[in-house]
Amino acid sequence: MKTTIIITAGGIGKRMGADIPKQFLPLRNRPILMHAIECFYQYDKHLQVLVTLPSDWWEFWQELCRKHEFTIPHILIKGGIERYDSIKNALSRATGDIIGVHDGVRPLVSSTTLRNCFKLAHQKGSAVPVLPLKESLRKGTLIESAAQKRSEFFAVQTPQCFQREILLKAYQLPFSEDITDDASLVEKAGFPIFLTFGNEENIKITTPLDLKMGEVLMGQ
Repeated sequence: MKTTIIITAGGIGKRMGADIPKQFLPLRNRPILMHAIECFYQYDKHLQVLVTLPSDWWEFWQELCRKHEFTIPHILIKGGIERYDSIKNALSRATGDIIGVHDGVRPLVSSTTLRNCFKLAHQKGSAVPVLPLKESLRKGTLIESAAQKRSEFFAVQTPQCFQREILLKAYQLPFSEDITDDASLVEKAGFPIFLTFGNEENIKITTPLDLKMGEVLMGQ
């Protein structure tokens, strides 16, 4: 079974307040994106790795690779205006029977999560890693709200993995603002979504606090 992972690295890091996109910020002395790529390489050295990145930042990334002697094979894909456009560009180069999509600022996904996602996608067609919520939930506004049943909700992670034909058919649908991830697009295309447990360390680094948490988790 051939597998492709598309790692999206198109963010500009507004919430991080940094001068460079968040995927390039150092975590344990190396860019976050390098750690994310390495997770997949350590899991399976034969994965096809596609990295979507705005072309304006290609030279900067390549210089980082030289500086850190980062030689894990990967193919750069031109990032689009929206995440949807970037992934659609990557799909034209994807060769895997199973295709996963992963956030470039999730550098702590575990091998167990990857194994579970790829296996479930192979068996069922889709696989989305999730975690049960710990906090109580309320729906509404600051003025008027109502309690929600926490047991009915999950926090969604990546990689979200799909059989090739399913993801290709989903990306034939036009872009829509209400599509927040690949699973919502696949679901809109009429395919069921199957869930598997992710790992708690698989945080998305988008704020300075997230970066500090990442440093601690990676140190462990």
